[in-house]
Amino acid sequence: MKFINRKTIITLLVVIFIIMQFFRIDKTNSPVDQSLDFITITQPTPEIATMLKDACYDCHSHESKYPWYSDVAPISWWVKGHINEGTKHLNFSEWGNYDTNKANHKLEEGAEKVEKKEMPITPYLITHSEARITEEQRAALALFFKEKMK
Repeated sequence: MKFINRKTIITLLVVIFIIMQFFRIDKTNSPVDQSLDFITITQPTPEIATMLKDACYDCHSHESKYPWYSDVAPISWWVKGHINEGTKHLNFSEWGNYDTNKANHKLEEGAEKVEKKEMPITPYLITHSEARITEEQRAALALFFKEKMK
């Protein structure tokens, strides 16, 4: 039996990596109806609005920004998966379509996840320094979510 040498393995990995680049993600954002948007509806302070845009909206709205590395598979697939999962659980662009119970549940979850430092997720913070929020900012954002519950 012939052993596969290191050069063959590296060549095979490079070929697989190149082939992966042909499987692109869809970077099209759905249109945003500002009348349904969370920030439009809740009218936060400019500081809270900036935190939401910087730390939440990339994965939890139809306003995702795709950085350069989202052009490279398999990282692109991972990024798109996070965005799809994020908007599935909470979509600030669709906030006006949520009934009161669902909106209250999302606000309660949001406050809890921010307080427990579960959001924004660590991989996002590594590449998005603008999303890093201080303890005081976390407390302010969590309080804002709690105050908006009906």
